[in-house]
Amino acid sequence: MTKKIAVVAADGRAARKIITEAVNRGFDVTAFGRKDENPTDAQHYVKRDIFDLTADDLKGFDAVVDAFGAWTEDTLPQHSTTLAHLSDLLAGTDTRLLIVGGAGSLYVNPEHTVTLLQTPDFPDSFKPLANAMASALADLRKRGDVKWTYVSPAGDFQADGDRTGKYLLAGEELTLNDRGESIISYADYAIAMVDEIEKGDHIQQRISVVRA
Repeated sequence: MTKKIAVVAADGRAARKIITEAVNRGFDVTAFGRKDENPTDAQHYVKRDIFDLTADDLKGFDAVVDAFGAWTEDTLPQHSTTLAHLSDLLAGTDTRLLIVGGAGSLYVNPEHTVTLLQTPDFPDSFKPLANAMASALADLRKRGDVKWTYVSPAGDFQADGDRTGKYLLAGEELTLNDRGESIISYADYAIAMVDEIEKGDHIQQRISVVRA
């Protein structure tokens, strides 16, 4: 049976890569975005802001991908508020919610007491965004009524990186490949995201991916 998925905040580059990957695999994809015309490869497009979405809009989908991103100081709190809104809409349903997450909240020690964000070399310019995304994840962890999966990329998340078709699936800890890299392209991340929708079962878990 063809999987039906929705991608919200579909205008961004990571969202478009995920949509293309899903469409190429035969998924029935609906993109929700703020542009007048469909900027994606999705078969269906609805112009709608996340905050205007209703439970009826998301009814009948096997999975909803949240690709929301905000970078300015005044919009950073929306990482939490948009995710809370989507969680409320999907609460108590069988529809999965998969979040395009951040790397800053990945742990760097086995005890899970120190995150990448808290290490000395983490760039100051990325700290506000990483903190906002970490707060959203912390809130999400409290939701037992939603079939969520949070997918963190590697530390170096490359918009224009190659599609190698290979990645390593990891968990809560920052994981390096055998070349000592924490890196993944948007295209390979999209493969991992669609793989999780297709055959993964990391319900109410955070997973992470790095280029193999």
